[in-house]
Amino acid sequence: MGPSGEKCDPKAKQDLKGQMALLPANKDLICTGKKEFNVLLNQQVLGDPFLSEEAMEIVLDDWVNLYANYYKPQLTGEQQEQDRALQELQRELKELAKPFLHKYRDFLKSQEHQTSSS
Repeated sequence: MGPSGEKCDPKAKQDLKGQMALLPANKDLICTGKKEFNVLLNQQVLGDPFLSEEAMEIVLDDWVNLYANYYKPQLTGEQQEQDRALQELQRELKELAKPFLHKYRDFLKSQEHQTSSS
């Protein structure tokens, strides 16, 4: 089971769209990438200096691209399989980044509230 609760079933022959499922090695890489990305997000300490929400979105996009570029050479199979696996990795990492961005947005709002009530 992956960090976001989904099962990684390497025996599955097709995904929900009826396409051939990703190769087990690529599924494993995606799961590993998600776990490592989650660790990165959980290590973030929110505090001074503050980034704007837009700047944090850019940082998160850069991190997704960094992880995608790191795992891309490790993907296996034919080019079409590698492309699908890379797209899946990027999609999964962006999904993991969403709750962090919401948390950061709430943090910024709380800091604005503290500043205005001081």
